[in-house]
Amino acid sequence: MEKVTFDTELGLQNVRLEKEGGRAILTLNRPDNLNALNYQTLCELGEALEAIRYDRSIRAVLLRGEGKGFCVGADLKERKTLTDDQVRRNVHKIRTVCDQLEALPQPTIAVLHGYAFGGGFELALACDFRYAHPETKMGLTEVSLGIIPGAGGTIRLPKLIGKAKAKELIMMAKRIEAREAEQLGLLNGTAENVWELALEAARRLEEMAPLAVIQAKHAIDHGFDVDTQTGMAIENKAYEVLIPTEDRVEALEAFSEKRKPQFKGR
Repeated sequence: MEKVTFDTELGLQNVRLEKEGGRAILTLNRPDNLNALNYQTLCELGEALEAIRYDRSIRAVLLRGEGKGFCVGADLKERKTLTDDQVRRNVHKIRTVCDQLEALPQPTIAVLHGYAFGGGFELALACDFRYAHPETKMGLTEVSLGIIPGAGGTIRLPKLIGKAKAKELIMMAKRIEAREAEQLGLLNGTAENVWELALEAARRLEEMAPLAVIQAKHAIDHGFDVDTQTGMAIENKAYEVLIPTEDRVEALEAFSEKRKPQFKGR
């Protein structure tokens, strides 16, 4: 399957954006810095996510890091040179990027290896699915640097593993390995060949009716923190969107004809 690269078109240097079939592959590309997030990288991530958001041919998004690790978080060498106002700018930018990632209509998959700390781990927390190599080390270690997670970590982590355990990991700046993270419910799976595991998840998502996947994600995300009746109303509205679609009719016809449905996202 041919890969199409959008780096030059979007002016990307620290991020690589490729498209392969129905999936986008978004790669953090500062391997010499363990993919630390400087301001330029954050801006490029935002541009790449904006391009992905409006490309309806993309049915799944894989986020990974080049080199020896996924992402070690903020670029502390850059951070040391910044004024207080510039630090505020950077923190706002990574928070915005994590929110952009979480808000993508397409399902997102973080593929972790090596290290995933601080803002890098927050990027993973903003994804729908997370897979990791068994030796991956991860955590929100900002308190050991005199700060706290600033891109949604104090919100997203407790939702995934509960408040008490999240306080332990954040307030003690704990680093955990993938197997413990999987036991806590942070990961959807681990494997030595984690890229193939993540690709298999992406392939599975690509086989589903894309509009249905989008609406299922919307219903889950927006119905999670509301009362039952409001959640049911959100689910009902998401279902109503799908009733007049061609894909719903195609699924019924394929079932009747005992064949695999050919979904077109319409």
